[in-house]
Amino acid sequence: MTATLTGREAGDPSAPRGPLLSGSRCPPSHRGRNDPSWLVSSVQAVLATGSGIIIIRSCSHVITDRHWLAREYVWFLIPYMIYDSYAMYLCEWYRTGDQSSKHTLTIFRNFLSKNRLMITHHAVILFVLVPVAQRLRGELGDFFVGCIFTAELSTPFVSLGRVLIQLKQQHTLLYKVNGILTLTTFFLCRILLFPFMYWSYGQQQGLSLLQVPFHIPFYCNVANAFLIAPQIYWFSLLCKKAARLFDAPPAKKDG
Repeated sequence: MTATLTGREAGDPSAPRGPLLSGSRCPPSHRGRNDPSWLVSSVQAVLATGSGIIIIRSCSHVITDRHWLAREYVWFLIPYMIYDSYAMYLCEWYRTGDQSSKHTLTIFRNFLSKNRLMITHHAVILFVLVPVAQRLRGELGDFFVGCIFTAELSTPFVSLGRVLIQLKQQHTLLYKVNGILTLTTFFLCRILLFPFMYWSYGQQQGLSLLQVPFHIPFYCNVANAFLIAPQIYWFSLLCKKAARLFDAPPAKKDG
């Protein structure tokens, strides 16, 4: 529903990997090249984005039109978020350096302390956004649910970046191109997504973009502000990382 970047790639251990819906991430040294979580997150992101596009294209009226995926895909999202939360905990367990140790309360407390933002993100999705999407909004707003699903478009690029880091390919052209694609898709589908939803509503109601906030319930504006705030924060981290990447001098060759 909404999640997701680029956690450690952006330089913030608490940031999610692919905001709005995706999440779990361990540093490469703790995962190994056979770790499948990047693939799971990428598949989920493709399914969510595809579902979102289908919903958006099917809803001519942004308020009243319906599409079954707007509700049914959420049932797939719930177990994924639970899996993702457990995967994050396992990352913290691996980080202790002793995989023979038991899952202690200390490890769990460290997990909660180091991942406060991401845990909050997952909890809000499971205990706030899921009930809103499934019950509280009634029969309205499938179009906007579809928009939120498309926020996952950046996740496969983030996952590819993590794989390239594991393969020590940070200085390759592929890594830089992938970084540009990550920034672009993140900006389009996690930042501009919100003005697009306001604009779409305005087009339906004959309002300008600037008039829309004053013609919708106040709690809608508050909810959108809470959703976009972490996206702006994570995008700023991505930009800083990208600036460091392109400002770094090329690696010298031996000999």
